[in-house]
Amino acid sequence: MLTVRFGVRAILFLGAFLSAATNLLFMILAGGGADTTLLALVIGADNLSAGIATTAFVAFLSSLTSVSFTAVQYAIFSSVMTLFPKLIGGYSGTMVSTFGYERFFLITAVMGIPVLALVWAVRKI
Repeated sequence: MLTVRFGVRAILFLGAFLSAATNLLFMILAGGGADTTLLALVIGADNLSAGIATTAFVAFLSSLTSVSFTAVQYAIFSSVMTLFPKLIGGYSGTMVSTFGYERFFLITAVMGIPVLALVWAVRKI
């Protein structure tokens, strides 16, 4: 509904922003101690932002495919979509051991800035 109302690229930007912002919430959670209410709020916000971002990204990838080659192109796009997070995600435990949880989540939030720049750059395409 959001992509129909506001457009794919606007919701893609919103999803990218919210995903980076929820990493800051995890940083606050890591520094705050055991608070189950905060944990529930952070997990809820993270799931909501991931749902918005993923749905908008799937809609964006679908808009890039050619009608003649839809299945092949979408298969390639969706494979590349999950490739980099899987490769980088494998090192997250090492990063947490090195930096600690708070700094790790700050780094992941900062990693969202180039994503926002890319989404902003493709808004005119």
